[in-house]
Amino acid sequence: MDSVTVARFEASRARLAAIAYRLLGSAADAEDAVQDAFLRWQAADRERIEVPEAWLTKIVTNLSLDRLRSAKVRRERAVGAWMPEPLLDGDPMLGPADTVEQRESVTLAVLTLMENLSPVERAAYVLREAFSYSHAEIAEILGISESSSQQHIHRARRRIAVAANNTDIDPTSARRIVQAFVDAATSGRTERLIALLTDDATGVSDGIGGLAEKLIEYSSPDQIASVVRAGLTPTPAKRRLVGGMPSIHAAVVNGCPAMLITIDDRIVGVAILEIRGDKIAGVRGIAAPHRLGRLTAQWQRQQRDVALLESW
Repeated sequence: MDSVTVARFEASRARLAAIAYRLLGSAADAEDAVQDAFLRWQAADRERIEVPEAWLTKIVTNLSLDRLRSAKVRRERAVGAWMPEPLLDGDPMLGPADTVEQRESVTLAVLTLMENLSPVERAAYVLREAFSYSHAEIAEILGISESSSQQHIHRARRRIAVAANNTDIDPTSARRIVQAFVDAATSGRTERLIALLTDDATGVSDGIGGLAEKLIEYSSPDQIASVVRAGLTPTPAKRRLVGGMPSIHAAVVNGCPAMLITIDDRIVGVAILEIRGDKIAGVRGIAAPHRLGRLTAQWQRQQRDVALLESW
């Protein structure tokens, strides 16, 4: 393959990866889908492809849908142990973030809710809300009518609206929110932490060390506060489990403030805080190493902020 042909694909790679990530909720699966699209691009009769960007979008979208429909993926997600893979602010796989819709489409809350959509609804929603494709373009990509595209997007919007979060989070506001969360959690007073949460706050975790067979859900502020306070109380056993004495940093992850628990250059856990108004409406704790690989890689590349806690 000549360099011009490779360069044309590479010019679309970041956009294709961002589409695949939103559809699959997994950076690793998104990378696989993009690589498969590259192999299709290599084998294609490129002289007959009038608009390469449109052709590649169709290929990667349908490869992603094939993965979502596969029996293996359905089984893995049905057992209740799946959650989206978190990405650090600035990761190119997050894609465009110019509009509220684009930013919301990569929050873990929305990626989780998209699990309840059919693959076609999910694709139509992502292409429209995050990448501004027209109904005619979506119809062509998905092999449906324009009216079907409109119906799919309408249903998806209705189901995802409950996760809407219009708060713009930058590193400064993330640090302020995470600092308050850490201070409350380590104060020894559960009521301080409860005061930061909405009355209907919920939580989910993959367990200490990411070892839970199924995700653990918390349905009230009291439960969340109790678990977070216990989790941030250091013990020799916890330090042995994570491999040392971690530091705690603030970051923006999937558009939300997040508490990173790190040892040297390795992230061993992350708590993502979903904000509604001026309170925390959801806490997602992730500790499974296979979910933190790309997050850690991005963390290692960037300049570090000053830790909120140097030694936990």
